Amino acid sequence: MNAAALFGRSREGEPGLLPDPRLGSPMPWVIAIVIALTVIAAASGLGLRNAGAHASADLNGGITVQIVSAAPAARNRQADAALAVLRRLPDVADAQRVDQSQLESLLEPWLGTRPGDTIDDLPIPALIDVRLRAPATPDRVSALQTALAGVAPAARVDAQAAWLTPVFRAIATLQWLAGGLIALLTVATIAAVVLAARAALVNQRETIEIVHMLGGTDAQIARVFQRTAAMEAAAGGTIGLIAGVVAIVVLSAQFSALGSGMASGAALGWLDWVVIAAIPLCGVALAVLTARLTVLSALRRML
Repeated sequence: MNAAALFGRSREGEPGLLPDPRLGSPMPWVIAIVIALTVIAAASGLGLRNAGAHASADLNGGITVQIVSAAPAARNRQADAALAVLRRLPDVADAQRVDQSQLESLLEPWLGTRPGDTIDDLPIPALIDVRLRAPATPDRVSALQTALAGVAPAARVDAQAAWLTPVFRAIATLQWLAGGLIALLTVATIAAVVLAARAALVNQRETIEIVHMLGGTDAQIARVFQRTAAMEAAAGGTIGLIAGVVAIVVLSAQFSALGSGMASGAALGWLDWVVIAAIPLCGVALAVLTARLTVLSALRRML
C-alpha cells in the first residue's frame, strides 16, 4: 500500500482508505458560505471605492457661489456682477448661474410654492455653479472670495467637495469595515480547514502509521490531504462564487432603481470583476496551504 491509496481509488481501481470528498460533507458548504460572504464584502468595498472616486472626480474642481441678500434687486445685481468677474478669471473653466426655475422646482417640495409664486418673494440666495481648471484648494477658494468681494459683498464661496466630506468619511469607514470582514472570513477559512484536517488525521491515524511503516513519507501523506482540501475548496468556492454574484446582481438592481448619481458611480468595472473571480482561487490556495502545514505539523508530533 502506498500513500496514494489513502485517497479515492488506487491505481488498480480498488477503493481507497480515505473516502472521496463529496458535497455531503460539511467542509464544502462551510467554504461556500465563507466565499459567498467574502465576494459580497469585496464587491461592497470595491463599489464604495468607485462611488467615492466618481463623486470626488465630479466635485474636485467644483465651486458654488451664493449671493446671500434679502433684497431681490441687490441679489440679482450682485449675481450678474459676480458672474461677469468669474468668467474673466483664468482659473475658472466655466461659470453658470442656476436658473430660477430650477431653484423653484428644487424648493417646491419643501416650501409648497403655488403657481404664480416667485422665488424672489423669499430670501433665497442666488446660486452660481463654477468649474475650476484645477482642484478647489482652500487657497483657490480664498482667492475667488477676494476677487468677488468688490463687486458682490454678499457672495459666499464654498467648495462643493467640502459638503460631502462626511459622506467621504463614511465611505472610507465602510471600506475599512469591508476589509475587516474579509480578514475575519479569511481567519474563519483557515480555522475550518485546520479543524477538518485534524479530524481526518485522527480518523486515519492507524492508516497513516501503516503507510509510514511501508515507507510513505510525511510529504506524500500531506499531498493526499492537500488534494482533498483542494477539491472540497474548489467545490465550495464555485458554489459560493455563484451565490455571491447572484446577491451582487440583485443588490445592484435595487440600488440602480434609486436613480442616484453616487449609486450609479458605484458600478463595478471589469477589473473589479476579475478581483471577485479570483476570490475562490485564493480560497483554494489558502485551503491547500493550510491543510499541508497542518498535516505536516501534526505528523511531526504524532510520530
